[in-house]
Amino acid sequence: MKLNQNNIDELINLIIVANKAVIEIYNTDFEYTNKKDLSPLTIADLEANKIICQGLNNLNKNLDENILIISEENKNLDFNQRKKYKYCWLVDPIDGTKEFIKRNGQFTTNIGLVEYDSYNDKYFSIFGIVGIPVEETIYYGGLNYGSYKTDYHNNRKQVNIKKIKEGDTLKIVASNSHMNKETKDFIKNLNQPYDLVNYGSSIKILKVADGSADLYPRIAPTMEWDTCAAHSIIKGAGGNLVTYPEKNELVYNKENLLNPYFQTIN
Repeated sequence: MKLNQNNIDELINLIIVANKAVIEIYNTDFEYTNKKDLSPLTIADLEANKIICQGLNNLNKNLDENILIISEENKNLDFNQRKKYKYCWLVDPIDGTKEFIKRNGQFTTNIGLVEYDSYNDKYFSIFGIVGIPVEETIYYGGLNYGSYKTDYHNNRKQVNIKKIKEGDTLKIVASNSHMNKETKDFIKNLNQPYDLVNYGSSIKILKVADGSADLYPRIAPTMEWDTCAAHSIIKGAGGNLVTYPEKNELVYNKENLLNPYFQTIN
């Protein structure tokens, strides 16, 4: 299955609707609670999730495909049920809820599509779309699509990773809220000059995808829905997300939806 331009336009419109709903809440005196894992949850997470899941169910009818939706904010099926699907949507209605609460603008809306590869017996990311609500910006793409940055008025341009040359000062992006000793050690062991900038959410992957940054190491836990959409975009831009230190491509719809440690590659 390959999405056509009408399908992609439908996803872009869906992200715009979700983004606008999120911003409406962002500009209010909202409250938040903590989930069982102590991560924060706002009404914006739930509203965006509702909009995105309803929109994907409508798109599934147009695609005539039975595509499972896996979302951070849904009660997800057991792996024995999930593994029966050829395609899955992975949704993070707001990646960077901590940044949302801090009101620093560094949060995203995320929809990724994965496909089962019977040869490897694994699910790989094939298409992704990520919105940055505060910027009214959307990134989308995949390996067989190319990757693009657009806005609410369809001002679109293609994005590509930057090829690193020997001796370059690396532009490294790392987490605002999850910077740790392991990541600092990774950067130190590169033995290469670098500039470090901290961002929240999947924006870090997008910065590498559009050539604004050279490297994003994540030596800390993430979930599949945190990375899937932006992973497809960086693949469409000529890079990848690979496990650290093994350097195997990240895969999805695993029995445990926790990602291994990873880094971007160019």
